[in-house]
Amino acid sequence: MNNELRLPALEVKQSSGNVLYQFAVDGKMVARFATVSRIRRSQAGGLKGYQRPEVLSHIAEIRKYLESAKSPRIPNAVVIAFDSRVVFEPGPGHFDKHSRPGTLVVPLIDEEAEEDHPGFIVDGQQRLAAIRTANIKHFPMPVTAFITDNVKEQTEQFILVNSTRPLPKGLIYELLPNTETSLPSLLTRRRFPSMLLQRLNLDADSPLKAKIQTPTNPGGTIKDNSILKMLEHSLADGALSRIATEELGGAFGQDEQAIERMLETLKRYWGAVAYIWDEAWKLPSRKSRLVHGAGILALGLLMDAIADRHAGLSPELVDYHPDLQVMTDACHWTSGNWELAPGVNRKWNEIQNIPKDIELLSTFLSREFKKRVIWGK
Repeated sequence: MNNELRLPALEVKQSSGNVLYQFAVDGKMVARFATVSRIRRSQAGGLKGYQRPEVLSHIAEIRKYLESAKSPRIPNAVVIAFDSRVVFEPGPGHFDKHSRPGTLVVPLIDEEAEEDHPGFIVDGQQRLAAIRTANIKHFPMPVTAFITDNVKEQTEQFILVNSTRPLPKGLIYELLPNTETSLPSLLTRRRFPSMLLQRLNLDADSPLKAKIQTPTNPGGTIKDNSILKMLEHSLADGALSRIATEELGGAFGQDEQAIERMLETLKRYWGAVAYIWDEAWKLPSRKSRLVHGAGILALGLLMDAIADRHAGLSPELVDYHPDLQVMTDACHWTSGNWELAPGVNRKWNEIQNIPKDIELLSTFLSREFKKRVIWGK
């Protein structure tokens, strides 16, 4: 069997200087040269891959359609990122400044040796999975490809291709810290807090290590979106914003000193939370409102209030334990009732992760903190 494919292809040069290749190939052959780089963590905690797990129900629907007698048609091109082992050989024929015909030479690898494949499927994994397993002899597919050895570029293209269609937000947010390119404004705003979340979930000295639920850590007890919102609030107008102002003039760049100061603040505060409410910290959110979305956001605002009381001190000198200790009898994370306001009494597990309840709980904790610590009553 030949150890390479020679595919008639069109090279397209875009105005940005990027080069794309367009060709057609039997979908059943793709597994010989391209694989799905599913998102996962290495043993050292580094992010590897960028694809989402296959959605079996969707694949089954596509496969049923392919095996039907309806002259199936799949017009959308698959997107594949090749490494530099794939080369383009220009051929004779008409060409202009935008495109030229030729041959794309692609090495073929045994299907089992996924790590050795020269191609990674950026978009179209479910269509190709359906074709691969369908009871049909072949099914040609249009393909758009680009060549790069830069995994970050592959990741960025995956985000951009998928950000306009349904995709788990947690997957995008977990990928963001590993990107550098310009992204839509919402994703750009979440890149910095996503990086802080990643460190909190991976650093050995973090009280939140492995506790944040993400696509690569599905066993976490705290939802990633709750942590992201807590971080965003603090970065906008809280303890982390003050650090950014002091270190970077208010910007959120990749300044190591500012990042480490922010992480020091977060680790010391949430370490104190974990110590003061040890039992509630270890429970899942259905049994503890401490690790529930409402609790995380309310306690994040309390962190900002306590840090404001200690303004002027470096993070490593701030001891959060005493300020949290005086709050213990007012909090009912796992049992009892919250006396949130005059005439507003809630059973512990009636607090929901909705704006109204989050505001009620946050206001209550702020008022009790001022009463017990600031005013000394």
